[in-house]
Amino acid sequence: MKAVIVDDERLARKELTKLLEEFPEIEIIGECTNGKEAISFINEKKPDLVFMDIEMPELNGFDVIEQIDRTPAIVFVTAYNDYAIKAFEVNASDYLVKPVDPSRLKETIEKIKSENEEIDTDSLERKTLSGDDQIFIKDGEKCWFIKLEEIKLFESEGNYVRIYFRTYKPLVLKSLNNLETKLDQRLFFRANRKYIVNLTNVTHIENWFNGGLQITLDDDRKIEISRRQAVKFKAMMSL
Repeated sequence: MKAVIVDDERLARKELTKLLEEFPEIEIIGECTNGKEAISFINEKKPDLVFMDIEMPELNGFDVIEQIDRTPAIVFVTAYNDYAIKAFEVNASDYLVKPVDPSRLKETIEKIKSENEEIDTDSLERKTLSGDDQIFIKDGEKCWFIKLEEIKLFESEGNYVRIYFRTYKPLVLKSLNNLETKLDQRLFFRANRKYIVNLTNVTHIENWFNGGLQITLDDDRKIEISRRQAVKFKAMMSL
């Protein structure tokens, strides 16, 4: 697994590098000293694993996750226990407290290796996100780190998009058009100017006005598919 270490303290980076020498399956491909460097490096090099401090100048670890294109496995490494709950709220792979205990690090590596055995590593290179890809969502002080397939609906609200998953519906500063280019159209379909729906949540389809369609989701929400998109939908679904 290709890994990067993100920490503003040189000694901390050096110590973790030394500990990771015991794991030949981990290849350290770079180090970053702050959040801005990390965003650029992760977006360009696409590592499989990131060991990252949380408290850093300008951008903290949570800010970094929010701004990277695709989220690899994240292990937070920090001296601040206060962040533990928030780290697991975003579903980080693990949370290590400095100084890092070697046996605890081994547990983390084994856990990530086990998780990766079920993931097609080629998916990390695709521009289109699959349902198994993990994404980071931040709305104010609340954060989540989830699989894309958990999202049932994207709803445009001006310059923002509301994301529906589980019992949550955070609002993020994104464009629905931009999101559409990143999503697998076999899983997510642009119903109209306002909605992108997860097709696995569709329970009913019926003809609608002016050649359009109306779909019903598993939460009984009804969404109209525009006439233009209905043509595309029928062709794609072989209706």
